[in-house]
Amino acid sequence: MAMQIDTQALACLMKGGLPRAQVWQPALTMACERYAVATPARLAAFLAQLAHESDGFSQLVENFHYTAARLCAVWPHRFFLLPDEPAGRLDADEYAGHPELIANTVYADRMGNGPVSSGDGWRYRGRGLLQISGRNNYGDAAQDIGVDVLLNPDLLVEPLNAAMSAAAMWQRIGANELADADTAEAFGEITFAINGGTEGMDSRVHYWQLARRVIQQA
Repeated sequence: MAMQIDTQALACLMKGGLPRAQVWQPALTMACERYAVATPARLAAFLAQLAHESDGFSQLVENFHYTAARLCAVWPHRFFLLPDEPAGRLDADEYAGHPELIANTVYADRMGNGPVSSGDGWRYRGRGLLQISGRNNYGDAAQDIGVDVLLNPDLLVEPLNAAMSAAAMWQRIGANELADADTAEAFGEITFAINGGTEGMDSRVHYWQLARRVIQQA
Protein backbone atom coordinates (compact mmCIF):
# COMPACT_ATOMS: atom_id res chain seq x y z
CA MET A 1 0.00 0.00 0.00
CA ALA A 2 1.26 3.50 -0.83
CA MET A 3 2.03 6.10 1.76
CA GLN A 4 -0.68 8.59 2.63
CA ILE A 5 0.57 11.89 1.25
CA ASP A 6 0.52 14.67 3.82
CA THR A 7 -1.28 17.73 2.46
CA GLN A 8 0.87 20.21 4.35
CA ALA A 9 4.04 18.59 3.03
CA LEU A 10 2.62 18.61 -0.50
CA ALA A 11 1.81 22.31 -0.22
CA CYS A 12 5.52 23.08 0.17
CA LEU A 13 6.10 21.79 -3.37
CA MET A 14 3.25 23.64 -5.03
CA LYS A 15 2.63 27.12 -6.31
CA GLY A 16 -0.59 28.16 -4.62
CA GLY A 17 0.28 26.31 -1.43
CA LEU A 18 -2.38 24.55 0.60
CA PRO A 19 -5.44 25.22 -1.61
CA ARG A 20 -3.70 23.63 -4.59
CA ALA A 21 -2.38 20.79 -2.43
CA GLN A 22 -5.92 19.99 -1.27
CA VAL A 23 -6.99 19.60 -4.91
CA TRP A 24 -4.08 17.32 -5.82
CA GLN A 25 -3.68 15.24 -2.68
CA PRO A 26 -6.49 12.69 -3.31
CA ALA A 27 -5.45 12.08 -6.93
CA LEU A 28 -1.77 11.74 -6.09
CA THR A 29 -2.50 9.38 -3.20
CA MET A 30 -4.58 7.12 -5.46
CA ALA A 31 -1.96 7.16 -8.20
CA CYS A 32 0.88 6.36 -5.81
CA GLU A 33 -1.09 3.47 -4.33
CA ARG A 34 -1.86 2.01 -7.75
CA TYR A 35 1.69 2.29 -9.09
CA ALA A 36 3.70 1.36 -5.97
CA VAL A 37 5.17 4.75 -5.16
CA ALA A 38 5.17 3.38 -1.66
CA THR A 39 8.27 4.55 0.25
CA PRO A 40 9.61 7.96 1.30
CA ALA A 41 12.46 7.68 -1.22
CA ARG A 42 10.12 6.86 -4.11
CA LEU A 43 7.62 9.53 -3.14
CA ALA A 44 10.25 12.28 -2.76
CA ALA A 45 11.78 11.56 -6.17
CA PHE A 46 8.36 11.28 -7.82
CA LEU A 47 6.98 14.52 -6.40
CA ALA A 48 10.20 16.37 -7.19
CA GLN A 49 10.09 15.41 -10.85
CA LEU A 50 6.39 16.29 -11.08
CA ALA A 51 6.96 19.65 -9.41
CA HIS A 52 9.67 20.57 -11.88
CA GLU A 53 7.85 19.36 -14.99
CA SER A 54 4.61 21.15 -14.02
CA ASP A 55 6.19 24.30 -12.54
CA GLY A 56 4.99 23.61 -9.04
CA PHE A 57 1.82 21.80 -10.22
CA SER A 58 0.67 24.99 -11.94
CA GLN A 59 1.22 24.23 -15.66
CA LEU A 60 -0.31 21.13 -17.19
CA VAL A 61 -0.02 22.05 -20.89
CA GLU A 62 3.25 22.69 -22.71
CA ASN A 63 3.78 26.37 -23.48
CA PHE A 64 4.90 27.08 -27.05
CA HIS A 65 4.87 30.87 -26.81
CA TYR A 66 8.52 31.25 -27.78
CA THR A 67 10.43 34.28 -28.93
CA ALA A 68 12.79 33.89 -31.86
CA ALA A 69 15.82 33.98 -29.59
CA ARG A 70 14.32 31.33 -27.32
CA LEU A 71 13.54 29.06 -30.29
CA CYS A 72 17.20 29.16 -31.26
CA ALA A 73 18.27 28.44 -27.69
CA VAL A 74 15.95 25.46 -27.24
CA TRP A 75 16.34 24.01 -30.75
CA PRO A 76 19.72 25.32 -31.98
CA HIS A 77 19.95 22.72 -34.74
CA ARG A 78 16.50 23.56 -36.11
CA PHE A 79 16.16 27.36 -36.04
CA PHE A 80 18.39 30.31 -36.93
CA LEU A 81 18.30 34.09 -36.72
CA LEU A 82 19.39 36.40 -39.51
CA PRO A 83 21.99 37.24 -40.73
CA ASP A 84 23.02 33.61 -40.24
CA GLU A 85 21.24 31.23 -42.56
CA PRO A 86 22.66 27.73 -42.21
CA ALA A 87 21.31 25.12 -44.59
CA GLY A 88 18.54 22.95 -43.26
CA ARG A 89 17.43 25.32 -40.48
CA LEU A 90 14.29 27.42 -40.21
CA ASP A 91 14.05 31.19 -39.80
CA ALA A 92 13.06 31.64 -36.15
CA ASP A 93 11.41 35.00 -36.84
CA GLU A 94 8.85 33.27 -39.06
CA TYR A 95 7.85 30.88 -36.27
CA ALA A 96 8.02 33.06 -33.16
CA GLY A 97 4.57 33.95 -31.85
CA HIS A 98 2.92 31.01 -33.63
CA PRO A 99 2.71 28.30 -30.95
CA GLU A 100 0.67 25.80 -32.97
CA LEU A 101 3.06 26.03 -35.92
CA ILE A 102 6.06 25.59 -33.61
CA ALA A 103 4.61 22.49 -31.96
CA ASN A 104 3.62 20.92 -35.26
CA THR A 105 7.10 21.58 -36.61
CA VAL A 106 9.33 20.45 -33.75
CA TYR A 107 7.25 17.36 -32.98
CA ALA A 108 6.60 16.31 -36.59
CA ASP A 109 7.49 12.74 -37.57
CA ARG A 110 8.50 11.86 -34.01
CA MET A 111 6.98 9.79 -31.21
CA GLY A 112 4.36 8.38 -33.56
CA ASN A 113 3.29 11.81 -34.83
CA GLY A 114 2.61 12.49 -38.47
CA PRO A 115 4.09 15.31 -40.57
CA VAL A 116 3.64 19.01 -39.87
CA SER A 117 0.36 19.03 -41.82
CA SER A 118 -1.17 16.34 -39.57
CA GLY A 119 -1.40 18.70 -36.60
CA ASP A 120 -0.21 15.91 -34.30
CA GLY A 121 2.56 18.02 -32.78
CA TRP A 122 0.06 20.49 -31.38
CA ARG A 123 -2.63 17.91 -30.66
CA TYR A 124 -0.23 15.75 -28.68
CA ARG A 125 1.94 18.45 -27.14
CA GLY A 126 3.06 18.01 -23.54
CA ARG A 127 0.22 17.60 -21.05
CA GLY A 128 -0.18 16.36 -17.53
CA LEU A 129 2.22 16.35 -14.61
CA LEU A 130 5.06 14.77 -16.58
CA GLN A 131 4.30 16.62 -19.82
CA ILE A 132 3.49 13.48 -21.81
CA SER A 133 3.92 14.27 -25.50
CA GLY A 134 3.58 12.46 -28.82
CA ARG A 135 0.88 10.19 -30.22
CA ASN A 136 2.63 7.01 -29.05
CA ASN A 137 2.98 8.23 -25.48
CA TYR A 138 -0.63 9.37 -25.39
CA GLY A 139 -1.60 5.91 -26.60
CA ASP A 140 0.43 4.32 -23.80
CA ALA A 141 -1.22 6.63 -21.25
CA ALA A 142 -4.68 5.77 -22.56
CA GLN A 143 -3.95 2.06 -22.19
CA ASP A 144 -2.40 2.50 -18.75
CA ILE A 145 -5.20 4.48 -17.12
CA GLY A 146 -8.19 3.32 -19.15
CA VAL A 147 -9.14 6.82 -20.30
CA ASP A 148 -9.08 7.67 -24.02
CA VAL A 149 -6.67 10.60 -23.88
CA LEU A 150 -5.61 9.70 -27.43
CA LEU A 151 -9.05 10.72 -28.70
CA ASN A 152 -9.53 13.47 -26.10
CA PRO A 153 -6.06 14.83 -25.21
CA ASP A 154 -7.38 17.52 -22.88
CA LEU A 155 -8.57 14.82 -20.47
CA LEU A 156 -4.92 14.48 -19.48
CA VAL A 157 -5.03 17.77 -17.56
CA GLU A 158 -7.74 16.60 -15.14
CA PRO A 159 -6.12 15.92 -11.74
CA LEU A 160 -6.85 12.20 -11.48
CA ASN A 161 -5.85 11.50 -15.09
CA ALA A 162 -2.76 13.67 -14.78
CA ALA A 163 -1.67 11.92 -11.60
CA MET A 164 -2.46 8.41 -12.83
CA SER A 165 -0.71 8.87 -16.17
CA ALA A 166 2.37 10.31 -14.47
CA ALA A 167 2.59 7.43 -11.99
CA ALA A 168 2.01 4.87 -14.76
CA MET A 169 4.84 6.37 -16.81
CA TRP A 170 7.00 6.48 -13.67
CA GLN A 171 6.51 2.77 -13.09
CA ARG A 172 6.97 1.93 -16.79
CA ILE A 173 10.43 3.56 -16.97
CA GLY A 174 11.61 1.78 -13.84
CA ALA A 175 11.80 4.95 -11.75
CA ASN A 176 10.58 3.24 -8.57
CA GLU A 177 13.56 0.92 -8.56
CA LEU A 178 15.97 3.77 -9.36
CA ALA A 179 14.47 5.89 -6.58
CA ASP A 180 15.09 3.09 -4.09
CA ALA A 181 18.81 3.89 -4.25
CA ASP A 182 18.06 7.40 -2.94
CA THR A 183 21.23 8.82 -4.50
CA ALA A 184 21.98 11.81 -6.71
CA GLU A 185 23.23 9.46 -9.44
CA ALA A 186 19.98 7.50 -9.45
CA PHE A 187 17.95 10.71 -9.44
CA GLY A 188 19.92 11.81 -12.50
CA GLU A 189 19.06 8.53 -14.23
CA ILE A 190 15.38 9.16 -13.52
CA THR A 191 15.72 12.64 -15.00
CA PHE A 192 17.28 11.23 -18.16
CA ALA A 193 14.55 8.61 -18.48
CA ILE A 194 11.87 11.30 -18.25
CA ASN A 195 13.52 14.11 -20.18
CA GLY A 196 16.04 12.44 -22.47
CA GLY A 197 18.68 14.72 -20.96
CA THR A 198 19.38 16.78 -17.87
CA GLU A 199 17.32 19.89 -18.59
CA GLY A 200 16.38 21.78 -15.44
CA MET A 201 18.58 19.67 -13.19
CA ASP A 202 19.13 22.39 -10.60
CA SER A 203 15.37 22.85 -10.24
CA ARG A 204 14.75 19.12 -10.04
CA VAL A 205 17.39 18.66 -7.33
CA HIS A 206 15.99 21.62 -5.39
CA TYR A 207 12.53 20.04 -5.37
CA TRP A 208 14.01 16.64 -4.51
CA GLN A 209 15.87 17.97 -1.48
CA LEU A 210 12.78 19.86 -0.38
CA ALA A 211 10.53 16.83 -0.85
CA ARG A 212 12.86 14.58 1.13
CA ARG A 213 12.85 17.08 3.99
CA VAL A 214 9.12 17.71 4.19
CA ILE A 215 8.21 14.03 3.80
CA GLN A 216 10.56 13.14 6.64
CA GLN A 217 9.00 15.83 8.82
CA ALA A 218 5.38 14.90 8.05
